[in-house]
Amino acid sequence: MSSHRTLALALAASALTLAACGSEGGTAGDAPTAGADSAYGLATEGVLVVGTEGTYRPFSYHEGGSGELTGYDIEVVEAVAEKLDLEIDYQETQWDAIFAGLEAGRFDVIANQVSINPQREESYLFSEPYTVSPGVIVVAEATSDIAGLEDLEGKTTAQSLTSNWGTIAEGAGANVEAVEGWAQAVALLEQGRVDATVNDKLTFLDYANERPDSPVKIAAELDEVSLNAFAFDKDKTELVAAFDEALAELEADGTLAELGEKYFGTDVSS
Repeated sequence: MSSHRTLALALAASALTLAACGSEGGTAGDAPTAGADSAYGLATEGVLVVGTEGTYRPFSYHEGGSGELTGYDIEVVEAVAEKLDLEIDYQETQWDAIFAGLEAGRFDVIANQVSINPQREESYLFSEPYTVSPGVIVVAEATSDIAGLEDLEGKTTAQSLTSNWGTIAEGAGANVEAVEGWAQAVALLEQGRVDATVNDKLTFLDYANERPDSPVKIAAELDEVSLNAFAFDKDKTELVAAFDEALAELEADGTLAELGEKYFGTDVSS
């Protein structure tokens, strides 16, 4: 187990102990149960409201387009919720509105491959990362003049404006065309309407596996590594501590590795 998760385990235990000791006039038998509002700050006792896109394969999507909500992030958050004895209520929303929903209290946590960056850390709390993946530049198969970030200057890339990858593309001098996510970005690329997209390698590999005839390829792998975690509002410190404890247990018992193997053929949690 990593030192970060060992520390998270200790903090989680401390936070839960303080929560139990802080109830006035209570006895040991009156300590908050898992899922209680007094323990985790949930609007409804025993229910974890999860914000997710539902269109971001292989992380959060509907099987067959209209079937059951599934994906790597969905299975990870469900494994965490089971550890915490919480039911889940999914609230699906577009990526560019997902943080506004969190701030408005529409959900308790975002489970949608949220990358940790300094700007977001100023506004939100994060769990320990459960996905680690490098960024890649994806181009059309016939493209030969893009082999690194420096080649994006003056080119047009398709990006979500609120993603880390969009920030990287802009920093490289690209003209960014705003999209809602990977599906729109790769569609524009296949249609020849943009020159490239900077995105997550795991997303590309899953797409290439599902669409082996797609005329796109990886032009370059970036030094930037995406650390993706669950995101919370600033008032959810006890919930974050509980998530970190659950994630540490899921790492130790092999669950995270198994889910990585299921969706990507390898453990992507570290």
